[in-house]
Amino acid sequence: MHRRSLLLGALAPAALSTPALATQRTAPALRRLTLRHAATGARFNGVYHDGRTVDPKALADISAVLADSRSGTVHAYDPTVIDILWEAGQRARWRGEFLVVSGFRTPETNALVCGAGNSQHLSARALDVCLPAAQLTGFADVALGMRRGGVGVYASKSFVHLDSGPVRRWGDVPGGPSGGSAPAAPPPDPIARIAEAWAATRRP
Repeated sequence: MHRRSLLLGALAPAALSTPALATQRTAPALRRLTLRHAATGARFNGVYHDGRTVDPKALADISAVLADSRSGTVHAYDPTVIDILWEAGQRARWRGEFLVVSGFRTPETNALVCGAGNSQHLSARALDVCLPAAQLTGFADVALGMRRGGVGVYASKSFVHLDSGPVRRWGDVPGGPSGGSAPAAPPPDPIARIAEAWAATRRP
């Protein structure tokens, strides 16, 4: 009996330390983003997700950055599309800030930029991210391969559209990633007019 007690006593410290070690090994990674709105200059730089749940304050700050640039209207952003952007950035090994050329749009702004009537921008579920030409195709290929929503590639305009709607693709990169089979879809915004129309919304 005495020997058994000594054995259990010797094992107790190890047993108590095991959960702590396991917690350290499985601690979720923080998700950090740097965003800047091209039209307003508003910026977010920080952790928006602790690896388990989104930070409501950080999401509110992101929503303010991605407000309609014409009216200043803020709409609570869908955290899923923020996660899609973060994951695509991680997979593409993106470093630095994401320059957003279009976030949330009111119906009036959406009409001015010739957006689709059912655009995901209207419900704060879409982002148009400007990327350097050297990184745009690789980033788009990663986003297409994730199959986590809509991906529109506007290589001639230097931006990629991401949204948390149904899986679909369109734009300047036919076929998507090697072996990809995502269904094609027509572009929701007329490429020929979007840049000019968007510039018009920023004129006084």
